[in-house]
Amino acid sequence: MLLSALLVVSYLVFSQPVKVAHGLPHFDKISHFAAFFGLAALLQLASGIKRRWQLLLLSYYAGLIEVIQYYLPYRSAEWLDLAADLSGACLFYLLLLMAQQWPKPSH
Repeated sequence: MLLSALLVVSYLVFSQPVKVAHGLPHFDKISHFAAFFGLAALLQLASGIKRRWQLLLLSYYAGLIEVIQYYLPYRSAEWLDLAADLSGACLFYLLLLMAQQWPKPSH
């Protein structure tokens, strides 16, 4: 499932964009945030890698996306996209940490 998600995200970020009337302001940033939140969740489920390395891998992937988009004539690299990617991943790991710290109910 992680590999499928990576393939879908890669296709979407590297293909020629299609103009869609969605009416949501900042839809692009929301999409980046959601994609990396989901990728972080899938990476956590699919691997036994420590979280700091997962975050490093996702950071590398996010940076690589922006570098490649810089060279694509129909795309543009944006720092805010990178920030949205990293924010989505970080929020997932923060919520995971909070859930693990949450006191277990005693019976």
